[in-house]
Parts: sequence; C-alpha cells; structure tokens
Amino acid sequence: MPYILIVCTANVCRSPVAEALLRDRLKRMGLDEWEVGSAGTWAYPGQRAAESSIQLMGEQGLDIENHASRIVADSLLSTTDLVLCMEIGHAEALRAEFPKERHKVYLLTEMSDRHYSVEDPYGGPLEAYQGMVAEVATLIDEGMPRIVELASANEKSRSARGKDG
Repeated sequence: MPYILIVCTANVCRSPVAEALLRDRLKRMGLDEWEVGSAGTWAYPGQRAAESSIQLMGEQGLDIENHASRIVADSLLSTTDLVLCMEIGHAEALRAEFPKERHKVYLLTEMSDRHYSVEDPYGGPLEAYQGMVAEVATLIDEGMPRIVELASANEKSRSARGKDG
C-alpha cells in the first residue's frame, strides 16, 4: 500500500498535524490501509508534538498525544511513495541530499497548484497554530486528488522495481 511522508523542520508542529489530518482524510475515503508518517529535517528524535498541535487535533477528534519526532533518513525515504514538505527549503534539501528519491519530493502546497512554504507557528500563540491547522487542512482537502494520484503511481513503480530486483 502507498506510504506518504510529511516533512517539516523539527517534526513536532506542522508535520504531526498534517499526518493526522491526511490519515483522517484517507480513512474517510476508504483508504485506511494507506500509511502516513512524518519526520523532520532537523528533528531531535523522540520529542512530543507541540502542546498546541495536540490540543487542536484533539478538538477535531484526532489523537497525536503519542507522537514521537524522527529525522528524515535514507532508509525512510526509500520506502516512501510520496514526500510532502512544508517549506521550499525542506524540499530543496531532500532533493539534494537524497537524489535517488527526488522524483517523489514535493511541497504540500504543490498538491493544490501553489508554491509557497507553510509558516511554522512553533512557540507562537494559539491563534498562529489555529491558522496553520486551517491552512494545512485546506491544502490537504484541495490537494487530495493529486496526493492520491502521485502516491498510487509511485507505489506501483516501487512495487514493480522490487519484483524485478
């Protein structure tokens, strides 16, 4: 089944929120066997999600209480079918550091035909987190057809390479 990875900086604020929202949207579409994870380009492994992110997801019935941050690694990217980054710099860095995986690295905003970074509210007021959650939810909802299309195509390609190898 397809595996989608959401990437931000520390993997404690934006990407855990996007992971929970995307998993929820896929489940609602009947794609609950799809896997969604998250990681950070500069993550300190094992950190909890930001309290405001936990709170806001809880208000939507989504539990990220047990989230533990992790760093992006080659072993993770090689099993991923689609990588959705929160910032332009994240996508550029991953494409440069992992050139074999560059074909599956995109900005989350690109899924809805935009090209900008989702601002990080870390350390800011609750209102900043609320804005980020609303923005990420909109981007996922608008981009869902492209997300499903790209992840499906890349998963088929990865599976075919695995059978040939």
